[in-house]
Amino acid sequence: MAPHTAGCTLFITGASRGIGKAIALKAARDGANIVIAAKTAEPHPKLPGTIYTAAEETAGGRALPCIVNVRQEEQIISAVEKAVKTFGGIDILVNNASAISLTGTLETETKKVNLMMDVNVRGTYLTSKACLPHLRKSKNPHILNLSPPLNMKPTWFKNHCAYTISKYGMSMCVLGMAEEFKGEVAVNALWPKTGDYYEFLYFVLYRYFI
Repeated sequence: MAPHTAGCTLFITGASRGIGKAIALKAARDGANIVIAAKTAEPHPKLPGTIYTAAEETAGGRALPCIVNVRQEEQIISAVEKAVKTFGGIDILVNNASAISLTGTLETETKKVNLMMDVNVRGTYLTSKACLPHLRKSKNPHILNLSPPLNMKPTWFKNHCAYTISKYGMSMCVLGMAEEFKGEVAVNALWPKTGDYYEFLYFVLYRYFI
């Protein structure tokens, strides 16, 4: 049986490295078109990978590298327009881009609070908003946010309150949009364990994208 992502177009934020890149590589091998939507256009002194090297690894012409800082709405909109022009539409949005600071309230600088809220919550919301008109035209549309289950136990907030709030904001986007676009676009959240990317990818691509 052919993989469910074959022939689909995936728009993946934060796909130049890490889990986002791993999703891109797996989906590309299965025959999907990939939009590498990330802000890393130039090599980072400490972290490997750019949107261009990720695109090269995914399979040449089926990968579209786009400079996207999800804090900048115009960059999101431009990338979505390029994706639609290049591949004819968008079938799956993976909101993977995320900022993290596992610090307590007094130790978290305001600029880091702003970054996490802008990337995790606002960026997810705006990217979903930009993709939704095109997802609604797909035969099998999905939004997948990499965000945790909503657990209101204080233990999940006490050590990194700002980060937890920002990631829960992504999960609340799932709750709201899943109901708002019920019957049109499937909206889910997934909170993977780190470590075995490929076991995780199998679960994502074959459990959710059906």
